[in-house]
Amino acid sequence: MAKINPYLNFLGNTEEAFNFYKSVFGGEFAALMRFKDVPASEGCDEMKVAEHEWEKIMHIALPIGDGNILMATDGLESMSENFKVGNNISLSISVDSKEEADTLYAKLSEGGSYKMPPADAFWGAYFGMCVDKFGVRWMFSCDNNTK
Repeated sequence: MAKINPYLNFLGNTEEAFNFYKSVFGGEFAALMRFKDVPASEGCDEMKVAEHEWEKIMHIALPIGDGNILMATDGLESMSENFKVGNNISLSISVDSKEEADTLYAKLSEGGSYKMPPADAFWGAYFGMCVDKFGVRWMFSCDNNTK
């Protein structure tokens, strides 16, 4: 069964925000990756990330409670991310199979905008993103060790 977790986008202050959330909720970060940490084959140059943005947070995750994960990224100016307070959140769905990711992506993106069809990602997941016809941002992720 799919799990849904919030995925926040910040304008360069993700690290500050997540250190605050960590002080509120406790625990340790389950993941912290900066744009400079992207493997060379999919590195910052290929992603069109400006060198002055390489230290920004590409992905961070803070487990909260039983099975919930608060996640985030820095929306980068060089990648034309135009997040504003109010449209800076996505719903991240963790699914059990690639087929489930494909099905949900197809259904939710119908009438919306196809942002990134699900595909194998360098961090070991099958991952995709879309915006539905109501403007809600969705992310799909499946561990590559599943079917």
